[in-house]
Amino acid sequence: MRNIKKRLIMWAVIVVLILLIPLLMQFQPFTDEVQWNEAIAYAVIFIALGGFYELSRWLKTQSRKYHIAFNVGFLGILLLGWVSGAVGIIGSENQPVNLMYWAVPTILLIGSLISRMKPRGMAYALFAAAAVQFLVPVVALIISPEVSWGNAGVIGVFVVNSIFALIFAVSAMLFRKATAA
Repeated sequence: MRNIKKRLIMWAVIVVLILLIPLLMQFQPFTDEVQWNEAIAYAVIFIALGGFYELSRWLKTQSRKYHIAFNVGFLGILLLGWVSGAVGIIGSENQPVNLMYWAVPTILLIGSLISRMKPRGMAYALFAAAAVQFLVPVVALIISPEVSWGNAGVIGVFVVNSIFALIFAVSAMLFRKATAA
């Protein structure tokens, strides 16, 4: 019963946040109107958070290590989507090379489906995602050397990518620990 109450409170908070999005977006500087495409994107992010919370609760494995690993990996994907979609990692969000970051969640989705969300398969999928995350700027340098790297520069982009790759690698190691348990 306590678990149901906790889940209902979580969904109530998500609904309230979604309803507040248009109100909060009116306070943005330089605009008097709500940017509905951004509002919808934020709503999708909140719903995805709730959906993945539910998914993590419905998984067959009830190991605490598994849930922590799942949440770390999901947090990494959420942050990656937010950063690459909002401001862009390589230059601005308008740079076409930023679309390569969609390979990371795609690999995770395919790996999760192939492994049927089992800890060992999830660890492999997250290690692969970490490798792809790190390789995106390398590929961008090779296929598009004229791309603008923004204020961060090439080194800054590699640092940001390394942080995301580290998040996915930590999640993978936690899944490996969940396999051992």
